Amino acid sequence: MADSLQLDSEGPVSIGAGVDEVQFRFRDDETADHAAVTVDSFLGQTNANAVRIEPGDDAKALLPHLDRIALVEVNFPAFTDGRGLSAARILREAGYTGELRAVGDVLIDQLSNMRRCGFDSFAPARRLDEADAEAAFNRWPQVYQPAADDRVPIWALRHGEGSGGASDAGGADG
Repeated sequence: MADSLQLDSEGPVSIGAGVDEVQFRFRDDETADHAAVTVDSFLGQTNANAVRIEPGDDAKALLPHLDRIALVEVNFPAFTDGRGLSAARILREAGYTGELRAVGDVLIDQLSNMRRCGFDSFAPARRLDEADAEAAFNRWPQVYQPAADDRVPIWALRHGEGSGGASDAGGADG
């Protein structure tokens, strides 16, 4: 996973038949070039490798198929619905290394927590101010617990542990 923020200054990134405005991406690999299907559709076919999780979908249903998924979009229809954060953690903790994209009602004050849960690309429904987003991604230089990202908790740093990421501190691999 790339450590630097990549801003999409060229406009929308085409994803299959639709267009998703991928504004922030923390990956160096190619963006998926195909449309995401629903979880139910994904489970019913063998050729799909992009899936969209809606609130109420069970991310655990995807666990046996992680090796063939290149992109998981997690829809946030309202900023008050945090179920997508749990879906992201479930997938990352199970070893999913593909692109995990937050789409929909993604707000500035959620970016840091979404990143910690494992999201590595963001397609907000309304374009976010890039300077505000950069500040949000970098708001807290230290963290208190391991998460799906590779940041070392402050307690591990204080005790001389964790020079290699969250896994050294007893947390999830990122």
